[in-house]
Amino acid sequence: MLLLGPFLLAAGLYLLLRWVILAPGGGTTSVTVAQHSLWIGVIGWLASSLQSAGSAGILPAGSTSPPLATSASILGALAWPVLGCLAVHAIGQLSYPGPQLPRRLASLGIRRVRDFLPRTLAWTVLAIFVGSAVHIGWVATLPGYEANPFNGFEERNQNFSRIGGDGRIQGSVLAACLGAGWLALALGTLLVLTLISRRRQLEALDAAENDLLRTVAMNRLLRTVATIATGLAAIAGNFAARPDPSANVSSWTNPAGFAAFVVLLVMWGWAPPKLPSAKAGGADTHMVESPASAHPATRLSVSLGAAMGLAPLAAAALGFVLPGAGPGQPVILVALMATAMLLVAATGELLLHRNYGSPEARRTWPRQAVSPALLTTAIAAVALFAVILVVNVAGGWKLREAGLDVSRGWVVAAPATAAVAAIACLPVAAARVRRGIPTDVPGLDAALRAITVHRVVRTIATYCLAQAGVLLMTASNALPPLLGLPASTFTWQPAVVAGAALAAAGVVIAVIPVRGFARVPAAPAQPVPEGSR
Repeated sequence: MLLLGPFLLAAGLYLLLRWVILAPGGGTTSVTVAQHSLWIGVIGWLASSLQSAGSAGILPAGSTSPPLATSASILGALAWPVLGCLAVHAIGQLSYPGPQLPRRLASLGIRRVRDFLPRTLAWTVLAIFVGSAVHIGWVATLPGYEANPFNGFEERNQNFSRIGGDGRIQGSVLAACLGAGWLALALGTLLVLTLISRRRQLEALDAAENDLLRTVAMNRLLRTVATIATGLAAIAGNFAARPDPSANVSSWTNPAGFAAFVVLLVMWGWAPPKLPSAKAGGADTHMVESPASAHPATRLSVSLGAAMGLAPLAAAALGFVLPGAGPGQPVILVALMATAMLLVAATGELLLHRNYGSPEARRTWPRQAVSPALLTTAIAAVALFAVILVVNVAGGWKLREAGLDVSRGWVVAAPATAAVAAIACLPVAAARVRRGIPTDVPGLDAALRAITVHRVVRTIATYCLAQAGVLLMTASNALPPLLGLPASTFTWQPAVVAGAALAAAGVVIAVIPVRGFARVPAAPAQPVPEGSR
């Protein structure tokens, strides 16, 4: 199972990227190549999270969860993001299709990494790697502390401070693990850069665009590995900032963590160049030339898509402020984020109804509001969430019978999901009953309704996968009793990995554009008037 899981993930990723790059007719175009490159960057970024290793080397005081205090556990927590990110970018290069034309395109020149490397970004990433290595090396000199359980309060200057605190392992042990992760990241980056430079020419692009595509791939790889390198330094900084528990220091700061956040923002904004043929032949130019794009209702719909992307961030900020909805209740947080997206979609339909709807205009409804691929994905997500919810309940009861405690997130997840489903009906109902939009563009009114329904179904699929992942991660010890394994209060790592994969899949579905699932309509039927059915 330890080897089968990564193999299945790699195979699924390969098939997904091959599906993305192929155009409806089975070939490859500059637009699909650009989309393929974007997907590699997004999935690689999602796989690069070091959150599970954030407390590496810390000996918690009074915690029942096993700490990351051994070399094996620390290396295991670091291996998934480091090797996973590199594997995503390597599989992305291997998933490009082979030559299809009778005559194969080739170039006589020797392709070297430095010929395509974005120089300024490369020097910046090199500086980040050097700084991370220096910080990790300094941590190797730090001593370890034994954890001191919290057992009382001490009065100081008429103030009471709690006695005790977390300990930490020897700095040399953590530095050796972080150094191994740093070395694997550096060598893996060089190997993937070499793979990018030597990748075969794509027939959909000319020689100059093939070279530019390699630069784009290197840009996305370097930005991601830079965040991982600073993440390793942030883990080392969290370790170094922990005071000796015998000193009864109640607060500390991690400057390396702040530096990692700054690097993250900089790398987010360091956008790669664009393929000229993708811009000239892609959706942007068609939208500019299309009469539908000039209509104010279309512009409002496009703006709503951006607003739906920002809504989860606002909901997450609100969730951390509300009592009971912070990190201890991630189930509520996921529900709040989905609710915010659905309310934005409903508000958009109300604005279309009020600002651009007309009683005289005929209301039209698309024959196929949701593509078969997205509908199948949503049904599978709902079914998977239901299964995991039932498993959580059954495993929780077995643990309670054994006298052990388990997270009861399912108690909140069930009503939260019902509430999200009820709220999802609002934008769909609003799209169904709102006034028609008077326009000379045939099918625009039906297309706008289909976009709303598509966004709602996509949000439901995203919510179910993310919520299922959260349930697996927060109640991972509910699964072993159902599989005949010994019951325990400790975290079961396979369930956590599966939950993280489901949550990442939900995020991937959330960022797929409206046209991403529906490049090929199932039927060329035209929208029909509302009253003709």
